[in-house]
Amino acid sequence: MLFITSNRHKYEEAAEFLGNYNIDIKWKNMKYEEIQGDTNKEISMDSCRKLMYKIKDDFFIDDTGLYIDDLNGFPGPYASYVNKTLGNKNIIRLASGSRAHFETVISLFYSGKIYQFSGILNGTISDHESGSMNFGYDPIFIPDGYDKSLAELSISEKNRISHRSKALEIMVEFLKKQ
Repeated sequence: MLFITSNRHKYEEAAEFLGNYNIDIKWKNMKYEEIQGDTNKEISMDSCRKLMYKIKDDFFIDDTGLYIDDLNGFPGPYASYVNKTLGNKNIIRLASGSRAHFETVISLFYSGKIYQFSGILNGTISDHESGSMNFGYDPIFIPDGYDKSLAELSISEKNRISHRSKALEIMVEFLKKQ
């Protein structure tokens, strides 16, 4: 099965997680156009529909957003763009201490149909960056029940709790029934 993403970190997390279920995925490093939708679900579905005409094999894609309560859900599905333009330091300045959550929506093209699976991770925006696993907002996001950022967790630790692993777990359960 192919995982279509231009983000190596997403692929590495998914490959390790799915490897625990003996599911081998191949990385298709491919950029694709995304609509500027209001939800990760909408963006993921639209992208999957476009890609299914180009990619004939089974594949999945991932769209993830960060929703910060004190910013009325901003940046939401625009998380990647906002991270590139504002950076973590400015998010800290705007939202340190705010409740937030990540949402990942996976769209799976399987046997000619599209299926969607989502996962959420709740937490808080930190007052500083920390950790060496520097991927997106991970250095400033402290998951509920932890006193350290996602960037301070190993991939296997992160995969036990993350929004992406929760969505992947639901996808695995779906695939087991097929």
